[in-house]
Amino acid sequence: MHLGNGIICPMTAIPMFALAAVGGYFAFKKAKLEFSKEKFFYTIALTCLVFALQMINFAIPQTGSSGHIIGALLLSILLGRYVAFLSVCVILTVQAFFFADGGILALGCNIFNMGILACFVAYPFIYKPLKNIDKPFLATVLACIVALQLGSLAVVFEGAASGTIALNKIFEFAALMQTIHFPIGFMEGIFAAVLVYALKNINPNKAASIFALISFVLTGFVSQYASQKPDGLEWSLLNMQNSLIPQIQGKIYLLSEAIQNKTSILANFESISANMAGLLIVCFTMFLVCLFINIKKDIKTNEG
Repeated sequence: MHLGNGIICPMTAIPMFALAAVGGYFAFKKAKLEFSKEKFFYTIALTCLVFALQMINFAIPQTGSSGHIIGALLLSILLGRYVAFLSVCVILTVQAFFFADGGILALGCNIFNMGILACFVAYPFIYKPLKNIDKPFLATVLACIVALQLGSLAVVFEGAASGTIALNKIFEFAALMQTIHFPIGFMEGIFAAVLVYALKNINPNKAASIFALISFVLTGFVSQYASQKPDGLEWSLLNMQNSLIPQIQGKIYLLSEAIQNKTSILANFESISANMAGLLIVCFTMFLVCLFINIKKDIKTNEG
């Protein structure tokens, strides 16, 4: 569901950037309530795991499409929604700047679609109420489905607001996006529910080691065997190809493309090397985020 630069016009991109920035500031302010030193490396390792899992596209039978997990709901369950949102921001930013996976111009939209809607809508309003009545499996699956459906619907509105999708084709595009992202959300929900259950009685430090090992294996080896079929968004756009109006004019678009061409150095690397380098960048960036959260928490504690 990573939108590219050509799908979003600046008039849509700029407000979404502002919304993502406000969300990031709010999450950072609140993250100290969820964060603890004991989960420092656990948080970093789990973020790396989600980054690695996003490389593993699985084929969706009978569709000619593929999907991969988003991981925002999983992160929210295991880390809390504020830290989870910061993790999603790190992952999407690294993907956009270093891999050209999702446009820099569309980064605000992607953070909203895959981060804000999952962490601040699906998690508190779907997952938490069901979890509180002791239905954790149903809560996880349903929240993942809702997060993917809301995100895919947001893509439709953003495309329409940008003038990419003709007004008389909005319902057709929405139907394609909702249909293809339902099984993706369902599969992510099953995976997340099983993983959360499996981690129920595992020490965070041990879990961090497991996450790090799995991330290394997925990034360095398993990612080579991921499905090459178009993902849900690409599949939907291909089915709408004759009805799309690419947003590839204007100075802001050209500037975003120029920046991305300069920064996306890993997009031209051999895949294993690029994946491993990306994993290290995510690891280091999330280390800094956790460090700043911890410093802020210590300062607040000393002031208190």
